[in-house]
Amino acid sequence: MSVFVTRRIPAEGLRVLTQASGCRVQQWDSEEPVPRAELLAGVAGTRGLLCLLSDRIDREVLDAAGPDLKVISTLSVGFDHLALDEIKKRGIRVGYTPDVLTDATAELSVALLLSVCRRLPEAAEQVKSGGWTTWKPLWMCGYGLSDSTVGIIGLGRIGQAVARRLKPFGVRKFLYTGSGPKPESAAEFGAEFVPLTRLAEESDFVVVTCALTPATQGMCNKDFFSRMKKTSVFINTSSDPAAHRERYLRHKEHHGSAGSQQPAGRAARGAHAPRAEAVMA
Repeated sequence: MSVFVTRRIPAEGLRVLTQASGCRVQQWDSEEPVPRAELLAGVAGTRGLLCLLSDRIDREVLDAAGPDLKVISTLSVGFDHLALDEIKKRGIRVGYTPDVLTDATAELSVALLLSVCRRLPEAAEQVKSGGWTTWKPLWMCGYGLSDSTVGIIGLGRIGQAVARRLKPFGVRKFLYTGSGPKPESAAEFGAEFVPLTRLAEESDFVVVTCALTPATQGMCNKDFFSRMKKTSVFINTSSDPAAHRERYLRHKEHHGSAGSQQPAGRAARGAHAPRAEAVMA
């Protein structure tokens, strides 16, 4: 049985394939995505395909593979790059890796949030360029999570993992939205289920962790960003690069660029915020 692997993967995984009885492995041995032409050539006549999120597995690829293709595995949590209707029609089984990146995604989401609210990239750049001359009480202060409201779009595995990591920072209130209330999951954080518009209006931090589906694509649109506080922080860990860019431009259009050194908002808490910034994982 021949298997085509579209990228350099961890040695343990490749070893399982190569040691399987009767399994012949062909691999695109690179850290970079396989070119389309190489993908079409590599998948021809194979029984199995191990791909990544960056590989668009559509009708053209399935036709190139031919009728022998029986299994597609994707090294990803998401599977919107797979033409599932066409795959199902051909009787091909699909495997993916749910929950494998939950902790890593949650940790990086919190890292991005802290980096923005405490203005770490800006401050580091100022240190490198000589912009830091002496201590200034209001310069690059940013603001913190203590007594804040955090809105989570999609309180699934990753959303809960993010909330679990943010709770010890003294978050005052968690809001969440999604396809419906999740009282058992929300109880751990005392999170309140609210409409998307209210979440946008009341949250000091918005973290998007829902899956990218036709139902969720574009939900954070111009109207959503116009409702957000001008001091709020938006963290997106759910969508593809094109969606990231679109959302960033919409947010920037409404709120302007981050980086002002003028104090703004939440002075009562002894902290000062930059203007809103969209950050993509």
